[in-house]
Amino acid sequence: MTKQFAFALATGLLPIVASVPATSVVALLSAGPAAAQQATNSQAVRWIQVEAQPTLGQAEARARAYAGRLEGVSGFRIGGNWYAIVLGPYTERAADVQLRNLKNAGLIPQDSFIAFSNQFRQQYWPVGESTLAAAPIEEPAAPAVETAPEQQTETVAVVPATPTEPVIVIQEETKREALASERALDRDARKALQVGLQWEGFYTSAIDGAFGPGTRRSMAAWQADKGYDPTGVLTTRQRAVLLDNYQSVLEALGMAPYEDQTAGLAMAIPAGMVEFDRYEAPFVHFKTKDDNDVQLVMISQTGDQNTLFGLYDILQTLEIVPTGGPRERGKNGFTIEGEDDKITSFTQVKLVDGTVKGFTLVWPKGDDKRRNLALRDMKASFASLGSQALADDAGLDASTQSLDLVSGLEIRTPERSRSGFYVDGAGRILTTIQAVQSCARVSINDEFDANVVATDDALGLALLEPATAQAPISFATFLAAEPRLKSDVAVAGFSYEGRLSAPSLTYGTLSELTGLNGESELSRLTLAALPGDAGGPVLDAGGSVMGMLLPAGGTSGRTLPADTNFAMDAGTVAEFLAANGVATNTTDSVTSVDPVELNTKAADMTVLVSCWN
Repeated sequence: MTKQFAFALATGLLPIVASVPATSVVALLSAGPAAAQQATNSQAVRWIQVEAQPTLGQAEARARAYAGRLEGVSGFRIGGNWYAIVLGPYTERAADVQLRNLKNAGLIPQDSFIAFSNQFRQQYWPVGESTLAAAPIEEPAAPAVETAPEQQTETVAVVPATPTEPVIVIQEETKREALASERALDRDARKALQVGLQWEGFYTSAIDGAFGPGTRRSMAAWQADKGYDPTGVLTTRQRAVLLDNYQSVLEALGMAPYEDQTAGLAMAIPAGMVEFDRYEAPFVHFKTKDDNDVQLVMISQTGDQNTLFGLYDILQTLEIVPTGGPRERGKNGFTIEGEDDKITSFTQVKLVDGTVKGFTLVWPKGDDKRRNLALRDMKASFASLGSQALADDAGLDASTQSLDLVSGLEIRTPERSRSGFYVDGAGRILTTIQAVQSCARVSINDEFDANVVATDDALGLALLEPATAQAPISFATFLAAEPRLKSDVAVAGFSYEGRLSAPSLTYGTLSELTGLNGESELSRLTLAALPGDAGGPVLDAGGSVMGMLLPAGGTSGRTLPADTNFAMDAGTVAEFLAANGVATNTTDSVTSVDPVELNTKAADMTVLVSCWN
């Protein structure tokens, strides 16, 4: 049920409007048990149920809070092991009037309703009393409530619209009156106000319930922002507004405890945003509600430190874990934070009870306040329920298997991948400019990053330098002699853009030593290359580099036969490299090696160049 006004009541943030004077109750009770019983028997008894709590402890705390503010608070156990908090008893007419008055005044939740005695079981509040036998209040009185200025919490006028149905009008407090009502707040209520101010972004100090200069400044800033007089002391109504905003967010999140015995873990989850979907080991998948784009994945598997470290690496390949953000790995756990232009992601995993357990929360970018509120409770409440963990095959029989998925989660993939090759012993790499255009990051073989240090748009060439020192097994030896027309050639490249772990050799023929328009720096090849091969070395039969394969269609706007490709010749490539400080190895020898050796040479020098955004 909605509790936003009840929350304000429980922390003392709304005033008391006693529509039924204590003298009325005393008068009825003083008639003795017989009179009370007679009244009960002669009229239909009604109660106003304002809340229900799932545990006795919570219910007692809420009943105690209501009893400090309203008359006639009782608590009864009801069906389903719930504990109701009620006001009464009343006659039927009195209950209807009082329900309307208290709702209008904002003193009870708007979903409060009329309840009946036969719905109640054991009474738990007040302790040791039995109010089921009490005589019902026949008619709420409606006098004006006035107190001395020194004690006044709020000026309340009760103006009867008719002789039997009063209308309550609440006026704003002065600063002096606000201070007086504030003094009635207990420490928890004061802390709740600081939490609300912190949520609104006006308070950054400790939540201690002490209203010092920092709290006063934050109150004044909040008042100014909301158009109130910035006195630094919140009135009763302002306190209610502040916590009503905070409480409405809590209700939208629906933070609730969640236990999964199959996965052996427990934590609070934003049940208003996500709900359980399926198991797909080692993950417990939750699906988003109402297209809010919030995603939750719990993690549970049997394992040791090696399992933990392996998971740390795997998670960082997933789309739900953006690359930007801090990472911290210890011997018994890790955290990963990620952020891009669409989402923010937080992952926490621990090695506990012989298992690896944790969670990843994904939240839309720009909704940091709600995300931080949910994440705070999730991190604080996360717990292992023992050695129980998801079976290694849990849910996998019904899952969708794909190279782009890890247990139902998409693997982060590059925007494009092309080929390149080492050109010197320092690990510098030549590739096509197409491979590295507009990239936030360039990786080599998915193992290390590289920086673009030189490009030539006209030639379509790009020179890369590894971000960390590399010592390649082999690098290119360029053919200085003119190759023989119609000779056999091979292109080494990652034809399938990294799906295969090693480069492929695509065989073809050197068909022409110029481009279609007579370009001297180009060679025309007849072979069936794929987009991923672009940037790869073109090799002669002995493994010497004759040039670099250009992207298909790069030399004209025409559609050419599928087996027509072009390479930038070795001489032009060597000139580009020399102009950028790379000394190349060359040879005039035209030899031939067996296919196995050729394949080894190609594999040792050719690399996968990936563009990430």
